Amino acid sequence: MKLNSRLSAVLFLRSLGLFVRSPSQGLKRLLFLLICSIPASLFGQLPAIGIIDYYGVHELSIVQVQQALQIKLGERLSESSIPDVLVLAKQRLEAISGVLNARLELVCCDAGKTILYVGIEERGAQAPHFRTAPKGSARLPAEIVAAGDAFQKALMEAILQGDASEDHSQGHTLNHNPALRAIQERYITLATRDLVNLRDVLRNSADVGQRALAAQVIGYAPEKRVVVTDLGYGMLDPDSSVRNNAMRVLWVIAGFAQEHPELKIEIDSHPFVEMLNSVVWTDRNKSSAALMALTGQRDSVLLTDLRKHALTSLVEMARWKSAGHANPAYVILGRIAGLSEKQISDAWDRNDRETVIAAASKAASRD
Repeated sequence: MKLNSRLSAVLFLRSLGLFVRSPSQGLKRLLFLLICSIPASLFGQLPAIGIIDYYGVHELSIVQVQQALQIKLGERLSESSIPDVLVLAKQRLEAISGVLNARLELVCCDAGKTILYVGIEERGAQAPHFRTAPKGSARLPAEIVAAGDAFQKALMEAILQGDASEDHSQGHTLNHNPALRAIQERYITLATRDLVNLRDVLRNSADVGQRALAAQVIGYAPEKRVVVTDLGYGMLDPDSSVRNNAMRVLWVIAGFAQEHPELKIEIDSHPFVEMLNSVVWTDRNKSSAALMALTGQRDSVLLTDLRKHALTSLVEMARWKSAGHANPAYVILGRIAGLSEKQISDAWDRNDRETVIAAASKAASRD
């Protein structure tokens, strides 16, 4: 997909799920699903809003939430208007009795139009708990910082050229674009050489951007078993950009682990289950992608954990209007229900999500 503007390229860059130094069939499909929130400082005007979807609205009236939002379908947001529009909407939503926190995420794109996700954290609702921000002085070597900057520039150019496809077959991301791939192959050397430092920065640095870059680069360590614990730690970082990078890397490793069980790469799935209840859209987006890979073997303990702790979130996500974003949650629900992969796929092709949702709900009711 070739993009014809810098704005579109920025949105697609974020769609790859990477925050670079800033606050099977299923796998192929997921390459189109991992869309992230858009930063407030954009270039130009977004496409008109074509979808508004909500999550976390359980005890409150959805009508009340919709009325407080005051953002309409078809509305166009310019660079200059985005900060004020989103901040004011957040304030109105958090003024509703019973709302602890509200998050608004602009996502590009579905049928050429912008998606607005509105997340609500109700008081007393189940939600993940994050660590306090570290205050350490650990910093990455200048060579890694320079590689991260070069990667970001090369990725923007690759997107503008329509050359951002990825290969995950080695357990880390390698792009088709030669300039990007050269940097990523350099990451392998850097992750091997500076693994101790990368771990220290990810866990202890007060610099959010450095922690986010550390989470990205550490996934290129040749021994994936060695770094999954570090990335799991990064999943509970107080900053969403660090969590996003850590989860995206773990998603790639999870798919690799399913393809290579002989490597005995073990990933703790419970933090991903907790993230499904987050008010932050990128937490839900990345965790559902990873859990789609992790549930591929139908592990009974994981499926029970999902039924008990995240069924409601999965159901609301499976009903999102953007089919791409809904698909991971939908597939997970099908596995919770005990349906075969063919049954899950066939119902999806018939646009019959509700049958699968009902089956999963019925299975959960037996617990």
